[in-house]
Order: sequence, then C-alpha cells, then structure tokens
Amino acid sequence: MSRYTMAQIVTLTGIKAHTLRKWESRYSFLEPERTDTNIRYYSDIQLKKLLNIGVLTRHGYRISKIDKMSDDEIFNTITNSLPNSNKDDGVSALIISMLDLDEVAFNDILKTQIIKKGLLATTVELIYPFLNQVGVLWGLDKVMPAQEHFVSNLIKKKIFSAIDILPYPKKDASSIVMFLPENEFHETGLLLAYYIARELGWRVYYLGQNVPIKNIEPILKATNPKVMLTMFVTPMLNSVESTINNILTQGNVPLFFSGNILNIDDVVKKEKVIHLFSPDDFMNRLKEM
Repeated sequence: MSRYTMAQIVTLTGIKAHTLRKWESRYSFLEPERTDTNIRYYSDIQLKKLLNIGVLTRHGYRISKIDKMSDDEIFNTITNSLPNSNKDDGVSALIISMLDLDEVAFNDILKTQIIKKGLLATTVELIYPFLNQVGVLWGLDKVMPAQEHFVSNLIKKKIFSAIDILPYPKKDASSIVMFLPENEFHETGLLLAYYIARELGWRVYYLGQNVPIKNIEPILKATNPKVMLTMFVTPMLNSVESTINNILTQGNVPLFFSGNILNIDDVVKKEKVIHLFSPDDFMNRLKEM
C-alpha cells in the first residue's frame, strides 16, 4: 500500500492543506495515519475517498452531509447523480479506476465523454490532464508500472478505433512523420497526436516507439513531410539535446517536440525546433502550416 504526504494529497486532489486539517479535526471520515515522528500520511484508500469527496464538494454537497454518507453512498451519488461532471471530476474518476485496475469503470468514463464531446475534445479536456496526473503519481513512485500500462493500453485501443473510422487524407494533404526516439516507450501521447493530425486532415507516417535515429533519414526522403514530431516522456537529462541534434541531421525538416523537457533550454532556441506546450498548441500550428 502506498503512503502519501499531505503535500502529495494536495497535488493529486486539489484540496488545500488547511481544508484537510479542518476536516480532520471536525469530521470522522478523514483519519490519516502518523509516523513515529507524528507526520501525517495517507493511504491509497484515503486518496481515493478524497478524490470522490472532491467531486461531491465541487457539485455543491456540504462536507457535513458527506461525513454522514457511507462509501457506497458516495460512490452511488457520483455514479448516478452527477451526469454533468467537469474535467476535474473525470480525471479523479480515471485515477481511481486506474488504482483499482477497474477496466469497466475506466472504459465507461471514456465512452461517456467521447459520446458527449467526441474523441478530440475528450483527448484535450480529459485524457491529457489525466496523463499529467499519472505523471505526478509516477514521479512520486505511487503508481505501479502495471497500473500505468493497464490504462495506457485501454486508451490506445480507444484511439486506434477512432483513427480507423476517420476518412483517408486527400492525395495532396500535408504530411507529418511521428516517432519516439530510442529507449522511449511511452506511446500514448504520440498516439493522441496521431489522432489529432488525422482529424485535421493530415497524412501521418506513424513510426511508433523506440525508433533508431539512423532510420529517420530514409523515411524523410521517401515521404517528404512538412514537419516531424517526437516526444520525450522518460527523463533523459542532458541526452535530450544531443538526441534532438541527431534528429535534425537526418533531413531539412522542422521538428515539433513535446513531453519531459529537462535541461534543454538551448534546444528550444534552435532554428526549425518548436516546443509544443499543449494539444491546442499542436492543433493551432498544424492549422497554420
């Protein structure tokens, strides 16, 4: 079972520290454990409960009423009475289903949002924020690789299904080459970019994960793309800049990049290298090209 400090709980739930302390003193639903030195910590069960309580409070439920509700009542209230959940609610629900390895709940949340808003809006408004929170959990060492792989594969299936039903790009459509560099296997973000580009009518040459840099040059010559896209999710520290430099030597093609960008301030100043800050940024740049 994982342990979370108060600061980590604040980051993951958005509930302020002074609010947590007030709830602890006034209500019975929150009883954090304490270390030998009297420092609070919280369990997986408490994290999931606080995520659910955060959903209820955002929808106007008084904490005094929530305190009297059982765990089942809280769950049923969220499931049955809050059809118009916002982004934060959806992210909280996805985190809980990931921690529980609950495929049915995870798929139901995504399916509901996709039906309501479409995959593109769901990607921007729900999946990307969720993946950011998964990154927080990963950085805190609070999520198992199996849990991360579990949800990544569920998301991938949704994206592949959505891509398959899109119309083929026009013959004269602009093209983009997408790939992850060697030793990079976190593919979900790149797949989301694949869907976005195809939705906007671009021809995508998708090479996938762990692509040797030396293989990029012949692909660029064969496809003559307008731009390349890669991502750095796994922290690579100083090797990120050298990797980007190697990519640039493969052809005279602009490079979009995103993801974890530790220690690469000089890279973003290079000609033809464009740092993407968000899915909206990516979409806008494709529309401008």
